[in-house]
Amino acid sequence: MTSSSIVVADGKPLVWASRIAGTPLPARVAGSDLIWSLSAAAAGAGRSVFLLGGEPGTATRADHALRARFPGIRIAGHLSPPFGFDTDPGGFQQVCDTVTAAAPDLVFVGLGFPKQERVIARLRPLLPRTWFLGCGAAIGFVAGVHSRAPGWMQRTGLEWVHRLAGEPRRLMRRYLIDDAPFALRLLAGSALDRLHTRKATP
Repeated sequence: MTSSSIVVADGKPLVWASRIAGTPLPARVAGSDLIWSLSAAAAGAGRSVFLLGGEPGTATRADHALRARFPGIRIAGHLSPPFGFDTDPGGFQQVCDTVTAAAPDLVFVGLGFPKQERVIARLRPLLPRTWFLGCGAAIGFVAGVHSRAPGWMQRTGLEWVHRLAGEPRRLMRRYLIDDAPFALRLLAGSALDRLHTRKATP
């Protein structure tokens, strides 16, 4: 994240924490929204995109969905790597070779944290003129493999409940064991920072 050119708040807890700390962020910017807006911009500018991620067949379906939505878009390629490719040097290299050969202007990397960040770090030196967006489950949403939560759940920070209900076996540990304690620590730390700032203000 520290090497990223742009960092956005993709989760509601980050927005809440910024408000508690007294330095509110303007809004949540979800990768699930950016994949649509950036694809529209790419189509209008004649730029090419590459879809990297999702379960087998997902990137292919997302390719078709983007072409249907934006007739002028240039899809440089799409790939849904097999599970565990990143732990296999040969498989990892093959994925990098495929993306590099396509030479896209923008790559949507939907492999989840922290895998997508590691893949982007490997690809950036190989494609210095290319922009990369870590977009989590966005490719699956575009493909229609997974559905996004209703608007009210997105606005109230309950989108994770919708996703957990849809994929309980895959996401239970991530949301309840890994993410929830982190979110609570983040909010508590922001509250303490705000309290210390108030005490230090004469």
